[in-house]
Amino acid sequence: MARRRVKLTFSPSMVTEPVIHELGTRFPVVTNIRRADVTRDEGWVVLEVDGELDDIDRGLAYVAERGVRVDPVEGELAT
Repeated sequence: MARRRVKLTFSPSMVTEPVIHELGTRFPVVTNIRRADVTRDEGWVVLEVDGELDDIDRGLAYVAERGVRVDPVEGELAT
C-alpha cells in the first residue's frame, strides 16, 4: 500500500465536477480530503490517496487529464 498527498486545483469550469468521487470509483483507491477551499468559481483540495502505487498514479493522471492541476504536497508518504 502507498499513500500520496496532493493538492488539486480546480479551474472555474471544473469546480462543480465530481472529480474526487470519480477518482474513487474509477480506480481502486481511497481518498481523504485533508484541507479545502472551494468557492463557486475556483477551488483547491489537499487530498490523501491510498492504494497501490500504480493505481494512484493512473488515477492522478486521469484527474490531470480532466483539467485539474495536480501538485505533490511536501511530506508525501509512501508505505
